[in-house]
Amino acid sequence: MCARKSMVESQAGLPITEPEKVGFDTNRLARIGPAMQKYIDSRTVPGVLTLVARHGRIVHLHSQGLMDIEANKPMTNDTIFRIMSMTKPIACVGLMMLYEEGHFLLDQPISRYLPSFKNMMVRAKRGLTEPANREITFRDCMTHTAGFSMQEWGKIISRNSSGQPQPLIPGTKGQTVNQRAQPGTLEESVELLSKVPLNFHPGTDWEYHTGHEVVGVLIEKISGQSLDSFLKERILDPLKMVDTHFYLPKQKVGRFAAGYTANQNKWGMIGLIDSPATSAKVLGPKTFISSGGGLQSTAADYARFAQMLLNGGILDGARILGRKTIELMTTNHTGDLNIYPKGPGYGYGLGFFVRLSLAAAPLVGTLGSYGWGGAFCTSYFADPKEDLFGLMFTQVSNAEQLPIRKDFERMVYQALVGE
Repeated sequence: MCARKSMVESQAGLPITEPEKVGFDTNRLARIGPAMQKYIDSRTVPGVLTLVARHGRIVHLHSQGLMDIEANKPMTNDTIFRIMSMTKPIACVGLMMLYEEGHFLLDQPISRYLPSFKNMMVRAKRGLTEPANREITFRDCMTHTAGFSMQEWGKIISRNSSGQPQPLIPGTKGQTVNQRAQPGTLEESVELLSKVPLNFHPGTDWEYHTGHEVVGVLIEKISGQSLDSFLKERILDPLKMVDTHFYLPKQKVGRFAAGYTANQNKWGMIGLIDSPATSAKVLGPKTFISSGGGLQSTAADYARFAQMLLNGGILDGARILGRKTIELMTTNHTGDLNIYPKGPGYGYGLGFFVRLSLAAAPLVGTLGSYGWGGAFCTSYFADPKEDLFGLMFTQVSNAEQLPIRKDFERMVYQALVGE
């Protein structure tokens, strides 16, 4: 293998093959780049990295645009991204490793390990509260059905920190701006969450919430380890996810993308919100380890995690979970509740959306596909039937209405032409 291909494969995380060998059309895959470029040209994102794999082989890895507009640094295949809620599947895998060891059943109450959640109250009419119909379970925490309030969580984690700075217009040379640092520890914040009334009775509705932060504290209580140590020892190190960190080592800051937010201005449609070198993700304080959205990672690292799941819980001899546990996690656990971030045709498993209908959702795909995204407009989907997955990374928050994720997924499937 030539040196160039060796370098590319090291940045891909998995072996690389020719698209036609695994059922993809090279010319059709080439449509992904222009589809992403239109967002760069319209200045709605700074740059994009896309990756597609099938049968354990990478068929597409492409970076375009900039990872840092102010520094005029191009996006590269080894750029490090804030993956935010794409942390959730990793945390759920960690908790389900403890499930496999016999520490809990899905419908047992979390108060076995977190007693403060024993007698929760629920908001009722006219500003009153009432006792919850039942206790919060492990399943509730992993499926967004516990009833936790995201609004109250926002108040908890920002209680000792300053407000958000105004975004800087890209190209503002020599100036920095950073998101606020989260104070205290995850356990302290989750303890405060237990004092807040729920938005609804556990298991009766679906609302995107902070249950996956509770997952992190459950991991700590059950395992006796800190969350970051547990995930590193049990998942990240075995899978050789060498660039996945809650807080980046300073020597890696040169590969850390700048963070932007949707913000219409004279330059375009984004504003700088987190400068890499002075980010709290680098400088700290490094006390708050968020299992709901705290990881930074690369395409290569997340590709290894995604492939482990598709393989039924194993990669390169490292067994993380059993295949039946993966099957359980990627099955719909929420009935016909509305999974509003995805829309009709989707359910939710243990840390993943799950595709339930082809016709209900206006997007090509396969029943049983699963995945999730992150608040900085990152995206991950996997298709067990076709044995493929796709990753799309950019760094723009508050961009929920941007159809770039759907465009990427559509472009992947239109390029799949063979077995």
